[in-house]
Amino acid sequence: MPKTQYYTATTIDGFIADEHNSLDWLFEAAADDESNPFAAFFAGVGAFAMGATTYQWVLDHEGLLDHPEKWKAWYGDVPAWVFTHRDLPVIPGAAVQFVQGDVGPVHAAMTTAAAGKNLWIVGGGALAADFADAGLLDELILGVAPVTLGAGAPLLPRRLPSSRLSLSTLERRGEFAYLTYTVAPTAA
Repeated sequence: MPKTQYYTATTIDGFIADEHNSLDWLFEAAADDESNPFAAFFAGVGAFAMGATTYQWVLDHEGLLDHPEKWKAWYGDVPAWVFTHRDLPVIPGAAVQFVQGDVGPVHAAMTTAAAGKNLWIVGGGALAADFADAGLLDELILGVAPVTLGAGAPLLPRRLPSSRLSLSTLERRGEFAYLTYTVAPTAA
């Protein structure tokens, strides 16, 4: 059964981006390729969704309008949905759809497009929380980085009670701790 997974890096103090919406802290702390499980994770992904801030940061930070081949190298033809209330530039050749509103219909479209593979909720935390609120999030996969920020974008901007979370795996990879929690669709 395919899963909807919020797979993200987080600081020890629970932030996924700094106060300027930057991920530079992550690249400073990044694990080497041998200990980074992302490639294996993404091999099981058939569709993914991200928020506008995440999309804009990747677009700007990686210069994707000038180098759209980077998107293709990272994500191939895996379709992406970007939740936004503003006009954003389209990366040439990228399989990206811009959407807004309820996550339910988008989740259904993503599930169809994924053809039996998992769905990845990239970020941000508010988008992942929307999927959790709708009972559409199956797992949290957290790569906890050895850094604190003190402020920034929270991992999840609202409460997800412990009654909905069950630790399923704990793994050390280099200096990162990877925690996987199963998310119950409703409070237990």
